[in-house]
Amino acid sequence: MTERRRDPGALKPREAASRYLRRRRADSTDASVDSWKYRLRLFVQWAEGVGIETVSQFRGYDLDEYFELRSAAVAPATLEGEMWTLRKFFEYLEQLEAVDDGIAQSVRIPDIDDEDRTDDTQLEAPDAIALLQFYRQSDVHRASRNHVFLELAWYTGARQGGIRALDLRDLFLDEDYIEFRHRPETDTPLKNKRNGERPVAIPTEVSEVIREYVDGKRYDVHDEHQRQPLLASMDGRPKTNTIRMWSYLATLPCLHGPCPHGRDSDTCEMTKFAHASKCPSSRSPHKIRTGSITWQLDSGLPPEIVAERVNAGIDVIKKHYDAATAFERMERRRRQYIDHLEIDQ
Repeated sequence: MTERRRDPGALKPREAASRYLRRRRADSTDASVDSWKYRLRLFVQWAEGVGIETVSQFRGYDLDEYFELRSAAVAPATLEGEMWTLRKFFEYLEQLEAVDDGIAQSVRIPDIDDEDRTDDTQLEAPDAIALLQFYRQSDVHRASRNHVFLELAWYTGARQGGIRALDLRDLFLDEDYIEFRHRPETDTPLKNKRNGERPVAIPTEVSEVIREYVDGKRYDVHDEHQRQPLLASMDGRPKTNTIRMWSYLATLPCLHGPCPHGRDSDTCEMTKFAHASKCPSSRSPHKIRTGSITWQLDSGLPPEIVAERVNAGIDVIKKHYDAATAFERMERRRRQYIDHLEIDQ
């Protein structure tokens, strides 16, 4: 007797979400899947809380209810990401014939303004330059791990995952460049996988700082895969959250001047590792990346060159990373050519 095949509509919401995420791992980065997992976990918890036992019970009204709930709880840009994830999930369930056809279109995607989607907070170029000058001139902090992190983050505009992935073998300091490599089998994937691999040129003074750090202040350790991470902790290669905390510590404004928030840096808890992220003026790796890209563009590098250096599309850079003002963009468009627009008298 042939066993009857399971009705896909009988999948519990939690089972369906797990099945969807397993399918997406084959063609997506771990970071993306983790983001979708978090968003779907919130949705599954809500569905279970309102008594939805199987995915076949979902109706358009349910999805509208969830939209109303989340829109009151999160920022517009966050809501947009959650709803796109939910729509893709229901498109998958439609392919399985587990839900009614067309229900994915019942997931409402908010129509938000660009200013709601983009966070303009970044490490401004004057602040970055002041910090770098402080580190380079300091007898104590020069060539420290935080210093090297900031030099790398500012001059390459790389993502924090790329900086974390660097090994000693990726340094070509005599030629003034470093190379980003995708090594997922040993826990250092790049966001764009093989397409994220690239050499990036750095100024000679940056190479000198990195060489000083490697020769004198770097922990001489290997990670669990017997690789030698450039930015090393006592235990080997740092976790992503540790890199983020190093970033906050490296960008504390009181390092190079008075506290802009009126605090005493000697007693302020925000100068400590566990609290540096609370400082309103410290910056995460992504905010350094944003400022770096804007600075590189303002310095005259063509957008296509910047795109190659930071491994991002030109359109993405203009929309999400280029925080220049309208006036700055005008200046960037080669004012020396403005004479060509004059009308002969």
